[in-house]
Amino acid sequence: MIDRMDREIGRILEQVRAMNALKNTIVLFLSDNGASAEIMVRGAGHDKTAPMGSSATHLGIGPGWSSVSNTPFRRHKIWVHEGGISTPLIVNWPQGLAAKGEIRHAVGHVIDLAPTLLALAGGTAEAVEGAPPMPGKSLVPALAKDVAIDREYLYFNHAGNRALRMGDYKVVSAALEGNRWELYNLAADRSEESSLNEKEPDRLQRMIDKWEAVTTELESHYR
Repeated sequence: MIDRMDREIGRILEQVRAMNALKNTIVLFLSDNGASAEIMVRGAGHDKTAPMGSSATHLGIGPGWSSVSNTPFRRHKIWVHEGGISTPLIVNWPQGLAAKGEIRHAVGHVIDLAPTLLALAGGTAEAVEGAPPMPGKSLVPALAKDVAIDREYLYFNHAGNRALRMGDYKVVSAALEGNRWELYNLAADRSEESSLNEKEPDRLQRMIDKWEAVTTELESHYR
């Protein structure tokens, strides 16, 4: 997979370079959400005697190696704990970015990519009748310097797994764990190990109520 990605991304960049446009082209790279704990056999089956990674092997890595891949974050792809949603973003734009080789700590999301590219291109998003407004925020301020992106919340709802992040605080629940909400301060506990439910019950309830309100609002657009 890594070899194939390297080859195909390379083909795209070689074409951009041949067009003499590489210096003024912004390239954004981020991985898929966390490692998958799924156990599945695809295709014609899985040959245990075949070399690992060869065309005859089709077995998923399962929860054990997924946990290793996501360390130190909790859970896996499909979950909305940090192990299922956290991924780095690498940005390259030689002509457009004064900063070189710097790290940014701003929290972003894939919903931010379209607003970012629109802002850089000098465009705006047109409203679509009956649809909610574009949810993301432009990451342009964070491209210039290490600043936070101003937003009220980030919302997650996937396969029965739910989360809401407001600043450093996050409420999260897993369908396979009884849908019980848990509150964490990610600035102090990025691995989501120490629930703050008993220490901050009011904040917990406010964030649950916000998740419910956002869900109701989104559902109203798609009925």
